[in-house]
Amino acid sequence: MRKSGYAVVGNLGWTEVFGMAWYLRGFENFMIDLIARKEFAHALLRRITDYQKARYLKFLEIVGNVIDVILFADDLGGQHGLFISPSTYREMIKPCHAEIIQSVRSKTRARIMFHSCGSVTPLLDDFVELGVDILNPVQVSAKRMDTLALKKRYGKRLSFWGAVDTQRILPHGIPEEVRKEVRLRISHLAPGGGYVVAPVHVVQADVPPGNVIAMCQAAKESGKE
Repeated sequence: MRKSGYAVVGNLGWTEVFGMAWYLRGFENFMIDLIARKEFAHALLRRITDYQKARYLKFLEIVGNVIDVILFADDLGGQHGLFISPSTYREMIKPCHAEIIQSVRSKTRARIMFHSCGSVTPLLDDFVELGVDILNPVQVSAKRMDTLALKKRYGKRLSFWGAVDTQRILPHGIPEEVRKEVRLRISHLAPGGGYVVAPVHVVQADVPPGNVIAMCQAAKESGKE
């Protein structure tokens, strides 16, 4: 794959810490746990962290140095902001993320890509501190996820993967709007390198095939400029 110019991405699936905790407990219950039942929350997060760390280490033992990028995912934001405050993240969740990422770093030179949907700008300095190399998916439809501002502030510390709007433009726009969207994101995020042009999320079944073609064509054309 490398000889052909492609990067190999390792994705275990279901690598969340925060996400797995609230999935097990129910969202409202885990929000209460984080504030009112911290001892229990810490114990649950400890078990999840150990589990996820063991999965990563076994995965890396099997694949060796084949991969160039390894995906870590934990959705921390929604359309309008974070699910939890930055202070709660730093106290309760960030140490778990740090432990997992450090263990991965000790076994591979692959770049770390952190997937977190939503408005996560308040945590980007934390992601950098954790050793994250790439931010995915850059959900441009969420608040404070302006690509020009993100590139200006974090372009020397983070690469970006995604940013082509899948909430409005891809499913509901016309091909020319899709091409315009792709050119816009490339113009914002590509200068100086550090951008993988891609849709924000999975292309859904309601996206017209012509829009998918327009996205790919625009990416190829603008990527050569």
